[in-house]
Parts: sequence; C-alpha cells; structure tokens
Amino acid sequence: MIPVPGGVRVWLAVGRTDMRRGMNGLALQVQETLKRDPHGGDLYIFRGKRGDLIKILWHDGLGMSLYAKRLERGRFIWPSPADGVVSITPAQLGYLLEGIDWRNPRHSFRPDRAG
Repeated sequence: MIPVPGGVRVWLAVGRTDMRRGMNGLALQVQETLKRDPHGGDLYIFRGKRGDLIKILWHDGLGMSLYAKRLERGRFIWPSPADGVVSITPAQLGYLLEGIDWRNPRHSFRPDRAG
C-alpha cells in the first residue's frame, strides 16, 4: 500500500490512458488534460484500455514516484469518461487497489450465528 499522508487528494484521470507512458508523459498529461500541478503532492491514478492495469503518479516533495498495479483477474472499477476528473478519498483508494468497487464497498464476510 502506498503510504498516503493526511491531506493528500487522490484524483482519477477518467477515460483511457496509454500505459506505455512513463513518469514524464503522465506528468505532462496531468498538466495539460487535468489542469493540475503534478508536483503539488496529490496522487494521480490512470487506467489502461483493458482495465486491469493502473499507474499512480505521486510527488512526495523529494521526487516523483510511479507505481503500477495489475490485477490477475477482473478489472478496476472506473468512472465513465463523461465525468471528467474525479476525486476520491484515501480509503476509497485502498478499495480500488484491492479490486473492490470503491463507489459501494460491501462486506463479503458474514459471521455465523453464535450458539
């Protein structure tokens, strides 16, 4: 899990992103498409065409980091392209990274009745 400090905003870049892009290409996309500063300390998340790969761009004050996660099965839940840029909470980011629907998380474990 990425150690997200308090006060950091998490942004989803809706739509598809070319996953061949590296750190500099994604930082340029943040500036031009999202109209935000990639060096401001926020996390920016991008999803590929197939939906099983995401990349996270983060500048922590010392340098830029690029994280990638690929799901073995399933796809990451993503908003429609008409939504523009979407902000989520760090808790929703945790759900997203686990492949859980961050918009409506549900408990899958139900304890048996006692006795």
